[in-house]
Amino acid sequence: MPAPTGSVPALSAASATIFSIGIVFLGYWGLYEPTKWRVADIVVFVAALTGFACLGLVPWMATSPVEPENSDARIRIARHLFLTGVIAIWFAVATSVIF
Repeated sequence: MPAPTGSVPALSAASATIFSIGIVFLGYWGLYEPTKWRVADIVVFVAALTGFACLGLVPWMATSPVEPENSDARIRIARHLFLTGVIAIWFAVATSVIF
């Protein structure tokens, strides 16, 4: 079954929006502070980088060609990458607030 019309641009725009929110978070969080990093800081940074990697792959995966023209296999993968990226970014935000 093909993906609904507009799902690729919407998915790409949503991933770019969350990506920019994550970049703003890292800037506000204090990535460049001169203090020594704790374990919680490393967890936040790794979770954010994981989220950025997943969100950055979403447009590439959503627009890559598939063998049968009506297959939506890549869109499903892109949706899972988007969900993983959003969860990782929000996990990083929550971890930075809690610890």
